[in-house]
Amino acid sequence: GINAEYGKLKKKFFVLACHSSNLFKNKNYFFSIFTLNKTQLFRNFCKMSIQVEGNEQNLATKLNVKREQVENLFRRRFFFAPAFSIYGGVAGLYDYGPPGCAVKANLIAFWRRHFILEESMLELDCTSLTPEIVLKTSGHVEKFKDFMVKDVVTGNCFRADHLLEETIDALVAKSTNQQEKDEMLAVKAQADAYSAIELGEKLKKYAAKAPETGNDITDPFPFNLMFQTQIGPTGLYTGYMRPETAQGIFVNFTRLLDLNGGKLPFAGATIGQAFRNEIAPRSGLLRVREFTLAEIEHFVSPEDKAHPKFNQISNVVLNFYPRQNQITNMKIISMTIGDAVRTKMVDNETLGYFIARTALFMWFVGVKPENLRFRQHQTDEMAHYARDCWDAELLSTYGWIECVGIADRSAYDLTVHMQKSKARLSAFQPYPEPIVKEVLAIKPNKREIGMKFKQEAKIVTTYLEEEIDEISISDLECTIKSNGKAIIEIGTSIYEITATMLEFVKVNKKISGVNFIPHVIEPSFGIGRIIYCLLEQSYFIREGDEQRAVLSLSPIIAPVKCSILPLISNPTLLPFCSTISSLLTAVGIATKVDETGQSIGKRYARTDEIGIPFGITIDFQTPKDGTVTLRERDSQGQIRIKIEELATVILALVDARMKWADITERYPAHEAKLE
Repeated sequence: GINAEYGKLKKKFFVLACHSSNLFKNKNYFFSIFTLNKTQLFRNFCKMSIQVEGNEQNLATKLNVKREQVENLFRRRFFFAPAFSIYGGVAGLYDYGPPGCAVKANLIAFWRRHFILEESMLELDCTSLTPEIVLKTSGHVEKFKDFMVKDVVTGNCFRADHLLEETIDALVAKSTNQQEKDEMLAVKAQADAYSAIELGEKLKKYAAKAPETGNDITDPFPFNLMFQTQIGPTGLYTGYMRPETAQGIFVNFTRLLDLNGGKLPFAGATIGQAFRNEIAPRSGLLRVREFTLAEIEHFVSPEDKAHPKFNQISNVVLNFYPRQNQITNMKIISMTIGDAVRTKMVDNETLGYFIARTALFMWFVGVKPENLRFRQHQTDEMAHYARDCWDAELLSTYGWIECVGIADRSAYDLTVHMQKSKARLSAFQPYPEPIVKEVLAIKPNKREIGMKFKQEAKIVTTYLEEEIDEISISDLECTIKSNGKAIIEIGTSIYEITATMLEFVKVNKKISGVNFIPHVIEPSFGIGRIIYCLLEQSYFIREGDEQRAVLSLSPIIAPVKCSILPLISNPTLLPFCSTISSLLTAVGIATKVDETGQSIGKRYARTDEIGIPFGITIDFQTPKDGTVTLRERDSQGQIRIKIEELATVILALVDARMKWADITERYPAHEAKLE
């Protein structure tokens, strides 16, 4: 039993064995920690000193399951389906059915627990409809674009970088020259980083054509992905459906800072809908026009990006795909996050902390370590203000799919919003002791200001003497020296200040601290993409029975936690169904009762197909001694247990406080007939 469970644990949580085989040689130590829950187990690993050098290796390029079988299951059991399908549907719009809704709700609930609760984050729920000025300021109106090409005959539209990737995939499949293949794959790896001109050159080089017709295509040109709308009945106030949820956190920064007692670091988090007018939506939930994002904005001092809990995760081993490998050998590097930060492959501790925490989240919800990698953005792929960016990519039948973006966005967002709105979006860091410092100040000419602005003169003088910050004073001085005048904004009013209205002077000022604009570390999770990849990765066919599909979903996210099945439809057995169901739902365990007259094997198969991890069978022993059988989906193992103990045991299994191996040691096995 130890060897089997040791293998399962190693495979499910860490890829350390290939780097440090000594870690798992002490099976006595292993057995002592196996009964711990996931958090305790993780901390045990992190307490161990693991020195792992970067190990380059290849990972699979696509998930080895039959996509048509998987997607048929998703449709048939209504995990999700095209929206408005009775009217022909609209590309990129999907509805979640009951099992899909439950998986999504469970995934979000665990995300809240893993990030918001464990990291003491401040959660917001912000509006989706966003005024144009907000998205102009953030740069989305000007820059939130993809490059598009059109079929010159039909006018059908295609995303240019995706068309290049598909063209290269087809050429690589036909090529027998390894050097040629490597060159093309290097081009594919950079497809979404190319400019319009570069994309056009590559598309011509590889003779890309319109996929559906084989017709020629136009040169690439930009297409803004935001849905524009009008706010209010006049049609004069432009807005957009938000393309991301982050801006709501940035514009509420001051409120969040106040709630946190004015102290950094802290994080805001939000979960909600986002909207993007994708050029050619496809691939199920992977590229859609309306989707759910879960985003974190972690605010830190630009001078200190250390993380207080970094040591807890520094020994976690991850699969990294750094930028240099993407254009050379295309291999991933497996190493600890501690080493990745120490060698500056990952820019700083806080960024590294969230990379590791993201990996732990993925592993806990059922992603296998070999099906997760972290790809670093190329320097020309990142925004100009970004310090470092990594994507958590999950393996699917479509290849590696970006599901989480983790970026150091520097101070860009708060800076641009502060400059445009004139709101103070800065933090204050007190000095241990006040210091005296020579600073630039303004001495207003109150007579000149009074003659110019009359009853508003006091507003202007108060602003110049007390409210303007040191950086703005310096900017104002430069403008006055260059132009002889400058425009200042106070609230919603604009004032023209001339050189005769003020004097710039150096004064000694006692300063108790420094104002600064925080930097932001942003993990952004695409919930739909994670769900799709998890569903694909959990799919398998029972050995020896091609008709029996199973979704091996983690109990944490499974849509229903437990099925309740009478052995046969018998009046003696049926009353126990409602009793047990009430017992379990009272403690929050979702159940599914199946009283149909089909064989128990067929009913097990139906529950396995939607990922229900545990099954209770009521048989003719139940009325005699109040016991039932409890079945585990993946192993099909069964134990016998008293009804009154079901809720405690199943809840412990669902919450990962216990493993099935613990249960089989505690309760007698039940030898069931072959299913």
